[in-house]
Amino acid sequence: MYQQLILIGRLGRDPEMRYTPTGQAVTSFSVATDRVYRDSADQQKKETTWFRVATWGKMAEACNQYLEKGKLVMVVGRVSTQAWKDNNGDARASLEVVASAVKFLSPHEGNTVLTSDPSAEMPAEDVPF
Repeated sequence: MYQQLILIGRLGRDPEMRYTPTGQAVTSFSVATDRVYRDSADQQKKETTWFRVATWGKMAEACNQYLEKGKLVMVVGRVSTQAWKDNNGDARASLEVVASAVKFLSPHEGNTVLTSDPSAEMPAEDVPF
C-alpha cells in the first residue's frame, strides 16, 4: 500500500541541517497548515496544525540554503513513525513527514520543485497535481 501526504504551509522556523555519520545531509523544518472555519455561533475560527519535515541529500542542502521561517512551501512525502519509552517507562510516539518533493511557493524562489531523485527535478508546470 502506498502512502503519500501533501502539505501546503509556512515554515515555522529556519531549517536546520546536519550530516549523518556517513556524510548524508539531513535538513529538518516545521510547517504550519491553517484551516479557517465558522463555529456554531457563526464566528470565524482558525486552527493551525504543525508538521515536522525531514529532507535528505541534495534536496536537504537546497532547502537549508533557500528556505527560512515564514516561507510558503508544498511538501510531498510519507509519514514516518518512531516509538520509544520515556524515563518513566511510558510508551511515546512521534510522527514526521519524510519529503520526496518540496516546492518553493514564495514569490522570489520562483516555482522550483526539488525531489529526492535529482534526475526527476522538474519545472513547476510539469508537476502532475
